[in-house]
Amino acid sequence: MGDDERLAAVVALAQGMAAAHTPEDSWQAAALGACRALDGSFAALSVWERELGRLRVLVNVGDRRPDEEEFPAAESYPVHQFPEITEFLHERWAGGGGPNAWVETAEGAAAGVPGYFHQRVAALRRRGRGCCVVAPVVLHGRAWGEVYVARAVGVPVFGRADADFATVLAAVVAAGLAQTERLEEARRLAYTDALTGLANRRAVDTHLDEALERHRVDGAVVSLVVCDLNGLKRVNDTKGHAVGDRLLERFGSVLSLCGAMVPGALAARLGGDEFCLLAVGPAADDVVKAADELCRRAGELELGEGVACGVASTEDPIGPVADARRLFRLADAAQYRAKAMRADRPVVAGREGPDDPVVRLADEPPPTRAERRRFRGRNP
Repeated sequence: MGDDERLAAVVALAQGMAAAHTPEDSWQAAALGACRALDGSFAALSVWERELGRLRVLVNVGDRRPDEEEFPAAESYPVHQFPEITEFLHERWAGGGGPNAWVETAEGAAAGVPGYFHQRVAALRRRGRGCCVVAPVVLHGRAWGEVYVARAVGVPVFGRADADFATVLAAVVAAGLAQTERLEEARRLAYTDALTGLANRRAVDTHLDEALERHRVDGAVVSLVVCDLNGLKRVNDTKGHAVGDRLLERFGSVLSLCGAMVPGALAARLGGDEFCLLAVGPAADDVVKAADELCRRAGELELGEGVACGVASTEDPIGPVADARRLFRLADAAQYRAKAMRADRPVVAGREGPDDPVVRLADEPPPTRAERRRFRGRNP
């Protein structure tokens, strides 16, 4: 491969990782890009999990064997099985050596001097491969993992130039992984409430739209719990906003705990003193039970004055739910009724007969500007 071809391969790898939308996409692009650039038949990207002392495979691409899943759930290897990694991590790298790639073959060591190789040699033979090049990936100044590219038996063995090129490719992979980390952190912040660590309103809107699409397609039950934390203004006015923030954080923890009673439920802070739980799949009664426990625990908080909680579920007789705004209006109306009644238990939309007051309140014409309450999703 000439210099122009290698430059094109590096650019293609970088572009592939830059176009990735998820970490999995990024891992796959890294492995595929390295495999193509080095004219390999198989490639893998693995991460070193220091706390567990193991090398975990993130993705396998190319000519995979039956035991090599594309995105393996549990393919990992104790680092002590690959002493060359330990040598690199704790001797050459720590001592100032560069993160240089090396080559191993089914017959033994080739270009580069990894130190030890018997486990990789055995793996090459077991899987019918002739040689491999191993390139350490260094991220943020620390050994992160490795790119592994193999060739089939009968194909020319990797040489010193291939190992040097693999070192360059590993640096490009590291840059791509750093970008993926930054994007993931940005996405996390965009969908997370900074104070409580719960999901935020944007995350709820996204998940609720997806949930209602599932409801339309396969009838999945969608339930929404909306709750107002009572007494926050009093706490802020008398004890200060720092204490009010602690109350919000404590209630957020309680909400998360109760949400865990419902498999897959999303716990979120909508803003101010308003929170919610979104569940897709579990029965409405299970969600109501969790909301009931939420009310009980909230009432036991040292600060605050309990919580007003409303529930709306597509499993209850609330009429058709064409969009997210109607389910929010129903849950909001139930929560409003709970607050008006000073109820210490959740109010559930649709459970008070044909003329259910919550459903009627949610579906009545929009309130005027003079009215205190304006339901979510309506124009003033």
